Amino acid sequence: MGFTIGGTRILSGSRRRGARATECTVVAEYTGLWGWDVVPGARAASGRCSCGDPACPAPGAHPLDFAGEVPAGSTLDAVAGVWSQFPGAALLLPVGRTFDVLEVAETAGRRALVRLERMGIPLGPVCATPTGRAQFFVAPGAAAELPQLLYRMGWDDADLDLRCLGPGAHITAPPSDHAGLGPCRWLRPPSLDAGSPPQARLLLGTLAYICHRSGM
Repeated sequence: MGFTIGGTRILSGSRRRGARATECTVVAEYTGLWGWDVVPGARAASGRCSCGDPACPAPGAHPLDFAGEVPAGSTLDAVAGVWSQFPGAALLLPVGRTFDVLEVAETAGRRALVRLERMGIPLGPVCATPTGRAQFFVAPGAAAELPQLLYRMGWDDADLDLRCLGPGAHITAPPSDHAGLGPCRWLRPPSLDAGSPPQARLLLGTLAYICHRSGM
């Protein structure tokens, strides 16, 4: 299976995710196939950030302030034009536009993912970070709704290792390195059959329960 950007045929899925896949091709898949904006991000090595700030508070885990984003729908030529100015940049996805992110510990996230799939709950992409976090893509607006949703479900007083990222946040997209700690990876990759990300309320009960059990 594949798609076409600017007259160029791009293979999607595992057939295209090997060493021959260029940064531009991955960005073009994100913008052209999944409809996500992509932002060039800083990289880190030995605790130092490529942004050049020796006191950077988030080495290798933030957008490059001087770089323009690549908007959804960009052609492969447009992607190449931007990314050629920032070779080696990390691929960052702005949160709060086409998706928000529910984030939990990776161990809890893996357990929840298995349970949600068995229950037949519609799911979006799920990403794992080298910091041990699992990030579930959900419909935009979840960050603003989270306190009320937890209250309605009876989890508002629980000490849960669960948070929601919304507008203004960015996540590192696979296969980019995050903060010099290693690559992010998909626990559940984007799928053409998945449609829009699910409403947070469909996942939240299971995620909250498993986070609670994991913390006991």
